[in-house]
Amino acid sequence: MRKRWVIGILAALMVLLSFKKERLFTEPSGWPEAVYDFKRNPPDPAKIEIGRLLFYDPVLSRDSTISCGSCHLQYTAFAHVDHRLSHGISDRIGTRNAPALVNLAWARDFMWDGAVNHLDVQALAPIANPDEMDESIAHVVAKLQKTERYPALFYAAYGDSAIKTEYVLKSLSQFMLTFVSANSRYDRVKKGLDTFTAKEAKGYALFRTHCSSCHTEPLFTNQRYEYNGLPIDDSLQDWGRMRITRRSADSLRFKVPTLRNIEFSYPYMHDGRFKSLHQVLNHYASGIQQAPALPPSLQKGIPLSGSDKAELVAFLLTLTDREFLYNNAFSFRGR
Repeated sequence: MRKRWVIGILAALMVLLSFKKERLFTEPSGWPEAVYDFKRNPPDPAKIEIGRLLFYDPVLSRDSTISCGSCHLQYTAFAHVDHRLSHGISDRIGTRNAPALVNLAWARDFMWDGAVNHLDVQALAPIANPDEMDESIAHVVAKLQKTERYPALFYAAYGDSAIKTEYVLKSLSQFMLTFVSANSRYDRVKKGLDTFTAKEAKGYALFRTHCSSCHTEPLFTNQRYEYNGLPIDDSLQDWGRMRITRRSADSLRFKVPTLRNIEFSYPYMHDGRFKSLHQVLNHYASGIQQAPALPPSLQKGIPLSGSDKAELVAFLLTLTDREFLYNNAFSFRGR
């Protein structure tokens, strides 16, 4: 027991010594105010580091085979590109594509259908889902308590060697809140530090005309649930937001995803049906299924020529934030 604590305390000290201050949450200048209540969970280096370790630790799953990072890969904007639908333990196949995890401090609810209303409890959904981690948070806590590393880390962060569910969830939140992407070429253009090419500028004008009502700058999402004209996948029978609200008006409405780092977060849509941005634009140009729930901007589709599509894609590529995608502070660095 004493040896275990010595190892744990040394690990905790190494965490604090290696921490870099820039990893704390920072709110980009000119952005709307974050909605996450930091007063109830103030950013703390030791807690952020615990969150990073937990994010990449398969101990969260029943058979210790998958972690949060298995479906949310940093270099794909913390989305999942290997499969159209996300896979869980024992290669179980889910019903949706894992959404990108980015700029979460500005979101009031989570998941494609808004099933979770606070970031501090979001992790409970994949942990408990039988097609994802198939585990209980109580058992996760029990497993963590038996390790050499975690009790001392939690003690250093929370002043309590008894690991609690609240500490686990808040630590995961602290780490994910640092996933702020705000240094793409688009952002540098907005700051006057760069300029668009002629093609990108035309694409930006098209974007503001046809796309910005749902993909609102600077977050590139209006955080609402919309029907975008996709016909339902009969094999999945996913009715979106209606599953949560039980309101027929919410049928086939899904949360509007951010377009930041869209170059790397394919496949697209809640069910990953589109592999490329060109397929997405083809849908909006000629594939929309008409319905009363369509937002006004999509009632008549979006008229796009071949050159329009190329220009729009050129603009969307300016939303790639390589500093975010390759930031070592977000990375798995071994256990």
